[in-house]
Amino acid sequence: MPGSRTGRPPAQRGAVRRPAAPRTPRENPFLRLYTRARRAWDRPLTAYYLILGGSLLITVLGLVMVYSASQITALQMSLPGSYFFRKQLLAAVIGGVLMLAAARMPVKLHRALAYPILAGAVFLMALVQIPGIGMSVNGNQNWISLGGSFQIQPSEFGKLALVLWGADLLARKQDKKLLAQWKHMLVPLVPAAFMLLGLIMLGGDMGTAIILTAILFGLLWLAGAPTRLFVGVLSIAATLGMILIKTSPNRMARLECIGATEPKAGVADCWQAVHGIYALASGGLFGSGLGASVEKWGQLPEAHTDFIFAVTGEELGLAGTLSVLALFAALGYAGIRVAGRTEDPFVRYAAGGVTTWITAQAVINIGAVLGLLPIAGVPLPLFSYGGSALLPTMFAIGLLIAFAREDPAARMALSMRQPRFGRKRAGGPVRGPRRWNTMRRRASAARTSGER
Repeated sequence: MPGSRTGRPPAQRGAVRRPAAPRTPRENPFLRLYTRARRAWDRPLTAYYLILGGSLLITVLGLVMVYSASQITALQMSLPGSYFFRKQLLAAVIGGVLMLAAARMPVKLHRALAYPILAGAVFLMALVQIPGIGMSVNGNQNWISLGGSFQIQPSEFGKLALVLWGADLLARKQDKKLLAQWKHMLVPLVPAAFMLLGLIMLGGDMGTAIILTAILFGLLWLAGAPTRLFVGVLSIAATLGMILIKTSPNRMARLECIGATEPKAGVADCWQAVHGIYALASGGLFGSGLGASVEKWGQLPEAHTDFIFAVTGEELGLAGTLSVLALFAALGYAGIRVAGRTEDPFVRYAAGGVTTWITAQAVINIGAVLGLLPIAGVPLPLFSYGGSALLPTMFAIGLLIAFAREDPAARMALSMRQPRFGRKRAGGPVRGPRRWNTMRRRASAARTSGER
């Protein structure tokens, strides 16, 4: 048989061609990305990593912005430019130790600390009202001097005290099935909260009182308070708040500055609110650059404390402010997830109280900077300058981390992780990292907290 020109044997006539294999339809890349994100989002350790990573990122970014926003203020006070940054860094280091300690404490020890922390907070808040011990800052009598340039604000620790003590109280009453009676739900939680509010309002700190009220309502909502009871307590608190606002010209002036775009003459000059809007407006999409803020050169009061979000918007732009909002949103979601997936009532109430505290304070601070809410004088959690606010907040973050680790699925996932350093010495093959699907199948046997 003669060969072909190509050197290949000629194809036989009548040969049957094999049918082409059917092409599998291509998977939508967006759907695939969504599926992977959904699987990663549903992992047992998602809340743990969100709380740990989100809080650390907020704290580090806050240190950077405190250094940038406080340099001019420090130089105007004849202090070194890094004066406020060094104090905030020291507070962050101490707060990190507290956060690590709280994250490693068992839940029983957290409950045991509830009453000592409440008693210590009440004692310190009462000392504030004693002449010669308490100090007045910006018109509020709520500080105690520790010597030198160090001060402490006991009302910040009152937030932590109310969360721990209220969670322990409600958990014990739930175990005894007493929360179905409205008297047991309100007493002694509401009277103790009103006592803390009274001590705070004696110093004139309306902003901290609002945060404490939000924590109280968060605990009542988690405890399943009936709507009529919830509305009744809310009406009483709103009435008392309106009376306190109406009787104070300073608080009325703050209400008049909502949405202001120009400084005014008179009591409500709105200088701080207006220049906060100017700082945000001049930042643009990506900001003027780190350290290049103009408003911090004496135009914007409290640039490194209550209005640090405005300086962030001016220097880092819309991208920077949205990043901060995303971090707080992730932190809030993780706290809600921890509270919703546990069967321990104390963990549920404490996690919900901490989440309410941080979220409400962030909303009030950012809303005031944006001109949507009155200026309440509360710092941005983990971000603004102030050691008294940073220490209890980082301890509360440690609580959330401890609660996220106590989840049965998360605890099993942590126990199955391979050590990154070191190998087995005695002959035997070194095992590779476990596949996530295998870990999920093994962790499913211990799903007692609603893990999906």
